[in-house]
Amino acid sequence: MSETAVLDAAETLFYGRGIQAVGMDDIRATSGVSLKRLYQLFPSKEALVVAYLERRDERWRRRMREYVERHEGAKVLLVFDWLYLWFSEPDFRGCAFINSYGEMGTTSPAVMRVVRHHQDELSRYVTSLHPELGAQIMLLVDGAITIAAIGGDPEAAK
Repeated sequence: MSETAVLDAAETLFYGRGIQAVGMDDIRATSGVSLKRLYQLFPSKEALVVAYLERRDERWRRRMREYVERHEGAKVLLVFDWLYLWFSEPDFRGCAFINSYGEMGTTSPAVMRVVRHHQDELSRYVTSLHPELGAQIMLLVDGAITIAAIGGDPEAAK
């Protein structure tokens, strides 16, 4: 229970405010877990960031895959329909992996590994939907995410 509370707090705070803007005391206060227990679960902020990103990666990619599998139509276009829905969520702040890379990727090999894993797995999935154009479609996905985050307009997915 306490690990879930910590990861929920980390996701809300890191994604909403940025990793550097959030201290472990913020995580403690939001999660309701003591600082001692927090450090037992995650011995460093970097370890917590890695766990947050790993959990988000699995859930984010699963949500996209389930949406695409549930609907009829061109599977690649369904990816962009799902992106539109994600961009329309009130707490959308862009890609957690790009954001984390921007904050820690050059100084944290562990964060870089998680970010690359996410990108590789997403690319593998998109390429499985359209093998001939997978790399080009990934550029469109990444571009749409960035434009939607900066411009605040979910229409970037369309």
